Amino acid sequence: MGHSAGLRAGTRYAYSRDFKKKGYIPLSTYLRHYKVGDIVDVVANGAVQKGMPYKVYHGKTGVVYNVTKSAVGVILHKQVGNRYIEKRINVRIEHVRHSRSREDFLKRVKENSEKMKKAKAEGVHMHLKRQPAAPRDARTISTKDNKPESITPLPYETTI
Repeated sequence: MGHSAGLRAGTRYAYSRDFKKKGYIPLSTYLRHYKVGDIVDVVANGAVQKGMPYKVYHGKTGVVYNVTKSAVGVILHKQVGNRYIEKRINVRIEHVRHSRSREDFLKRVKENSEKMKKAKAEGVHMHLKRQPAAPRDARTISTKDNKPESITPLPYETTI
């Protein structure tokens, strides 16, 4: 059998709409504001074929560099061989949504600034770097009143 290598080959699930999300597109999609410099996720919406991104860019995160009436220009980085190339694509706003990747970072920045203000007021030096989870503390297990058990699986039984 031959194998199709068309423009939308291999996008059977990537471009399909979610369960109970088929049909009309909510108006909130069109009412969102995009500004130059916004971080956005490019996720193709199968209900709108116009202005759809190529399958390679589906699920990628980029920065808005241009805004028009019904579309946005997005700068993405595409892996080609052993390097990443900057690509600029124009995508309709149905295929774009604000990325939530920086939310945690911005929340941490706010919390750290509050901690710094508090520490400065108390006159205490503070380290705000995140630390990896430390190994658990050493412990000794006594077998004095804790007899070891040998666990074996039960033999298979049919209960008919």
